[in-house]
Amino acid sequence: MLETSNNNELPAIPGKRYFTIGEVSELCAVKAHVLRYWEQEFPDLKPMKRRGNRRYYQRKDVVMIRQIRSLLHEQGYTINGARQKLSGEEAVVDSKQANQLTRQMIAELEDVLKILR
Repeated sequence: MLETSNNNELPAIPGKRYFTIGEVSELCAVKAHVLRYWEQEFPDLKPMKRRGNRRYYQRKDVVMIRQIRSLLHEQGYTINGARQKLSGEEAVVDSKQANQLTRQMIAELEDVLKILR
């Protein structure tokens, strides 16, 4: 899921249960206002909110934020593309394309087999 090669410059995630938005900002090298924006754009990113609307992120949220950062900043995805990649919609499209390529390859191999006989 998370490619560690893309996040070598980021610090290790401490073994805590909850992280504040400031801590997550430092751990992921993303500003706090960007994190709040990403919460609106990525439905799976939902930190707990307590008194005064303070956000508390769990480890899974930090990992997801690092993956979003990698998709957007290092791999060149758009917000929509990253959202699709994370939601798995892209896997369905890739699967259909792979099936089509497989059928095409089988047909070509059968043609080659006919020629060899």
